[in-house]
Amino acid sequence: TTAATLERFTVNFTITNLPYTSDLEKPDSARFKSTRRVMNMMLDRLLKDSSIGPAFHGCETTDCRYGPGSDRDQTRVDAVCTYSKEPRAAPLDRVGLYHQVSNKTRGITQLGPYSLDKDSLYVNG
Repeated sequence: TTAATLERFTVNFTITNLPYTSDLEKPDSARFKSTRRVMNMMLDRLLKDSSIGPAFHGCETTDCRYGPGSDRDQTRVDAVCTYSKEPRAAPLDRVGLYHQVSNKTRGITQLGPYSLDKDSLYVNG
């Protein structure tokens, strides 16, 4: 038998009640580190409880930047998530996963204490 391989996918969304500040762009800043820790925990909790749950390894927030256009009242979050893919398994069901994340975030409006832009979620296999 062939071993499972680690596959990655990205998750992107915009938080509307986390004002962007320049220290969110600095990976070594306390604000970025604390935001990353909270985002990773919330995304992990969300995806462990999804259809990829048993194969899910975790998410790592890679970037926080200001929201769409030049809106500094919002923060755009990019994360890379990892899961084990069995050799004969179907490719990641991006659409299905998108709908599961949508359902678990009240229609892409809430992630824990954060409000989300309902049109901002993107899941890419």
